[in-house]
Amino acid sequence: MEIVYPPVIALAKTMFRVLDLRIQIDGAHHIPATGGAVLASNHASYLDFIFCGLGAQPAKRLVRFMAKKSVFDHKVSGPLMRGMRHISVDRKAGTAAFQEAENALRRGEVVGVFPEATISESFTVKALKSGAARLAEVAEVPLIPMAVWGPHRLWTKGREKELTKRHVPVIISIGEPIVAAAGATADATTVVLRQRLSALLDRAQQNYPEQPSGPDDRWWLPAHLGGTAPRPEELGYPPRPEDAGNPAPLDA
Repeated sequence: MEIVYPPVIALAKTMFRVLDLRIQIDGAHHIPATGGAVLASNHASYLDFIFCGLGAQPAKRLVRFMAKKSVFDHKVSGPLMRGMRHISVDRKAGTAAFQEAENALRRGEVVGVFPEATISESFTVKALKSGAARLAEVAEVPLIPMAVWGPHRLWTKGREKELTKRHVPVIISIGEPIVAAAGATADATTVVLRQRLSALLDRAQQNYPEQPSGPDDRWWLPAHLGGTAPRPEELGYPPRPEDAGNPAPLDA
């Protein structure tokens, strides 16, 4: 019985209305109405998990997110995370978290993963960990890519929070499930996942309905779109698949 999750969702939706966030969800039909699935998203904001969860609402699914242990240890967020049955990840003992996520998938849950592991400060897709692909493989469930764009304007790494900022557009774009090629390794599937995430994110950025208000407001755009965010290579990230000559087709 879900006691904590529904009230949290209701509170979040109320805050979205108060702030008049202009939220657009594309591709929600790719999330199955029943059965397990791994939802793999890019990571540009501390609020991404809220909007990834919102993207699963049209399918009436609750997402169990894998999150670092420190979030569960916090006196405020910890009880909420446990009450919503999210999955604690201790990077010193990752096997236990992987097993818990696998068990959740086999029970028919949707598990949310941020395969970049940390926020991308270039606002492009970083190198990915292979855990999302491995989970989908061992549990035999769909691997669904998702891109979220806009919440970083409210709260991201290296910037002051602006949680009361109003009228911010948010795009949540969900792609087709990735079908691994016969005999493909998790690493090979992860390469495809990065291509799909980058393509979804690029489309969301290109379709975003606002532009910076002036030179000092260009921080939230990636460098390849004329923003002042660091270029991937400046941060030690690999180039975007599009820039490396490996573009992925956009999902329907």
